[in-house]
Amino acid sequence: MKTIDRHDAARAMTAPHDDRWQRPSWRRQVQRAAMGWFADNARRLPWRGTRDRYRVWLSEIMLQQTQVVTVIPYFERFLERFPTVADLAAADEQTVMQLWEGLGYYRRARQLHAAAKQVVDRHDGVFPRSYAEVLALPGVGRYTAGAILSIADGQRLPIVEANTQRLYSRLIASTSPPQERAANALLWQFAEAILPPSDAGTFNQAAMELGALVCTPKTPACLTCPLRPNCAAVQLGLETTIPGRVKKIQYEQRTEFALLVRHPETEAYLVHRVPAGQRWAGLWDFPRFGPPEVESVEGAAASTERQFDVSVAIGAKAKTIRHGVTRYRITLEAFHAEAEQAFADTEDQRWLSARQLKTLPLSVTGRKLADYLKTKRKT
Repeated sequence: MKTIDRHDAARAMTAPHDDRWQRPSWRRQVQRAAMGWFADNARRLPWRGTRDRYRVWLSEIMLQQTQVVTVIPYFERFLERFPTVADLAAADEQTVMQLWEGLGYYRRARQLHAAAKQVVDRHDGVFPRSYAEVLALPGVGRYTAGAILSIADGQRLPIVEANTQRLYSRLIASTSPPQERAANALLWQFAEAILPPSDAGTFNQAAMELGALVCTPKTPACLTCPLRPNCAAVQLGLETTIPGRVKKIQYEQRTEFALLVRHPETEAYLVHRVPAGQRWAGLWDFPRFGPPEVESVEGAAASTERQFDVSVAIGAKAKTIRHGVTRYRITLEAFHAEAEQAFADTEDQRWLSARQLKTLPLSVTGRKLADYLKTKRKT
């Protein structure tokens, strides 16, 4: 288990906070109150109540930066299709990506698949119990490794993620933004110290659940919180100002262009597999381009001709889709286009009908364009 080294410990003590948490009696009170509340208020979730490390791992990867209500159907579909880690490892990437479609942050799906293969190749298909071995899996960081092994095996491992970060910051009145190095080191030190001698997984789940349901970002329900008697932020009147302000993202507006290039002889459209290193790598997409290389639909047509070696004639506008990706707010302008000749299908470039597109993993906007073509065909 990784613990905070002496340098991190020294750094943690420089972060302003209330130090009553260092008293064992205070920590015992918090442990009892949190676990008692969890026993009565825990949500029924399909990954709860299991000691299966594969299932806990799958849920934790899916829950990264994604709401619980969104994850539930994906988790259930994944388990139905891949009931064991060996089943997941044996699947082809396209099948994995298709099941992940719409969940976002697609790098998680590729790393999940790679990690499953590693479990099969290096651990004979048995999800490891060693912290170091779990941490070595693709896509697994300190928080995820601690969550898996504490929940599935009861190992005394701390976790700090969005919900516990907020809860713990308020409990100890840490007034620095939790992303700052000293504050982050302090929270990890606290997360380790607050764990009970046994059943650490239940406590970790209780802390996450309290952060999700009670100790919420803007309007924490302090009056009904079981930890209120021990919360330094409440006692100091800081519950609405802690955690410290996170730097606001400055979103950049941009316009991108997609071409729905139709085969010259059939009702098939040009799609390609997005290469590694690009947004939505591993998914399939229509020709799509944006700034700084492309600033107009004419530029998108020229780029399509260069990239796919096919001459196209631009047609009418098909659809406008507005969406967000990381720090961008994107207006996607999709246009019909006609190919003057057609290449033969390859592994990464194909001509497919609107119906056939259903079998490919697409981004959310790619799926909207495919659905548009399917609807248009019927009218």
